[in-house]
Order: sequence, then structure tokens, then C-alpha cells
Amino acid sequence: MNKYGYRFSFGPWNIHEGADPFGPAVRPALSFETKLPIYKELGFDAVQFHDDDAVPDLDGLAAAQIAARARAVRQMLDDHGLIAEFVAPRLWEHPKTIDGGYTSNNASERAYAIERSKKAADIARELGCDLMVLWLAREGSYMREAKDAGRAARQLLDAINTLLNYDKSIRIAIEPKPNEPMDLAYIPTMGHALALGFQAADPKRVGVLMESAHSILAGLDPSDEIGFAMAFGKLWSVHLNDQNGLKFDQDRSFGAVDLRRAFNQVRVLDANRFWEIGIVGLDVKAIRTQPAELATKHLRNSLQMFTRLVELVRSLDEGRIAGLIATRDYEELDWLILSHLMGR
Repeated sequence: MNKYGYRFSFGPWNIHEGADPFGPAVRPALSFETKLPIYKELGFDAVQFHDDDAVPDLDGLAAAQIAARARAVRQMLDDHGLIAEFVAPRLWEHPKTIDGGYTSNNASERAYAIERSKKAADIARELGCDLMVLWLAREGSYMREAKDAGRAARQLLDAINTLLNYDKSIRIAIEPKPNEPMDLAYIPTMGHALALGFQAADPKRVGVLMESAHSILAGLDPSDEIGFAMAFGKLWSVHLNDQNGLKFDQDRSFGAVDLRRAFNQVRVLDANRFWEIGIVGLDVKAIRTQPAELATKHLRNSLQMFTRLVELVRSLDEGRIAGLIATRDYEELDWLILSHLMGR
């Protein structure tokens, strides 16, 4: 924890090789063991995990083998003074999830997704964390006639209830995204995720994760999505990054594209004392042309951007802001914020 009260995390995938849909890797791969020391060097406290980040090739392992390998990773975290923030089942790369996981038209594929998610819960338990993130990547369709949205919503709810019943201590944070890899997703926004969670068998254990880029892709403001979720006490994690328009999910460094948008995300998190609730997760990727020896600066920049914006948020003249709001002098409020961001 730093002097501002916040803790920070990123996932091992955020130090990556730079492959994209149009070209191969441009940087050498680093092992998980090699990445771990970098966390503390950069000022981070926690690791975000997909299930197979912690236990590779888990589909071919027995339960006892999965548990043993997860415990070994837990020891590695302990050795580096780190904790696991969450575990997310990777339900979008396996051939059995090509048509979706929980909402596949194939019953055996839906069963696979459930069993894979139960293994993720087992891994989380061994890593000492109680949070599972569900990024419902392929829960949608390319053609609306191929699936029934109402039935899909019930299938998603059934999956969540099954996991809540399987592990009585697990909390589930749904991470919405409007598109990519699916053309249109069934849970595109915070509102959809919250509505689904409130219908769960134990709604107290279902919340949300807000990702900046996903909100922007939905045409929404991330700070509003944060505030909406926090109004109900349901924002349990964030993936802060930035996005240059309605394109593919870019995972740019936090604040790199729209500084004021980043400022407002920090402002609403700080106003609601998020440091007491969760860990600030950064889901950012290095620009593809960044040389390997410089390919962690996106993480450094994002963390430093967040803490600098905390300073700016906490040094705002809130009394003056209240006065401008009372007189409806929004142009002056606009200039006050812009001047503050410019250091004037």
C-alpha cells in the first residue's frame, strides 16, 4: 500500500510479446517467475490471474495436481510479498467454447464451461483469494438468430448460481464488455451485469469489475459506470486503461488518450474511498513497437498517472466547485478543472 492508501495489481498478460491479429510476437516471452520481481520493482502489490496463468494446462490435470500447483504459486507470491487479487476462468480460447461457454448451443460445451469455472474457484481458494472475475467473452452471438437472448440470460444466471453453490465463500465480479470477440455481447454494461447479479441466489456475493476501455466501447463514460456500481456497493475491482475511440480494445496506458476522463475516474473512486474496498487493477499493454527492455513502462506510467491524479483530486477547491454548481456557472467550472489539470 502506498501513501495514498491504494494497492495496485496487474496480470502477467500485461507484460506481453506484442502479437496482434495482423502480426506475430515482436518481443521474447518471459516466464511467470521472471515477471514476479517486476511487480514490487514497479510498486505493485497484487497479481491478477486467469486460471491457467496460475496452473497451465489445467484441463489435463487431476484435482489434487491442480491444488498442488496452485499452492506452489501461492508460495511464490508469498516469497515476493505479493497477493492474488482474483482468478478468472479462461472461457474463450478452448475449442469447446468457440460458440460461447455458459451460453453455447451445445450442452456438453456448457458443462465444460461450468467445470472449468469450478476449477478456477478451486485455484482461487489455494491462492488465498475469494474473488472470481467473469469476463463473458464469448457469451453473445455473431448472428442474432443463432441464439435466444432470454434463454442466454437464464443460462448465465444458472452458471453464476452453480458457482455460488459450489464455493460458499467465493465472490463473483462480472466484467461487462459490449463486443469483441463476439459481435454483440449479452452483458455489455454495468447495468446489465448488476441486473444479472441482483437476480442471483446470493446477490450479496455478486458484484462487478469496470474496465475503462469496455465502457468507452459501449459509448459510456467510465466514471459514470464506476459511480453507478459504487452507488449499490457493487464495484469490487477495476481495470483502468485508456481507449482511442470506438475501435478494438486497445488497453492503452491509463490517461494516455483522455486525461480528463482518467481524472474523473480517479475522482469518483477517491470520493467513494475505493482504497477501502478493492485493489486498483491496471489492464494495460505496451505499444507493439516498444523494445523488450523497455516494455514495462506502460505499467509504470499508469500507476504514476493514477497517483498523480489522486493528488490533483485531493487538492481541488471543493468549496469553490460547490459555489460554481450553486450558481450554475458551468463554464467557470469547466475552466477550473482544465486549469487544475494544467497545473495552474
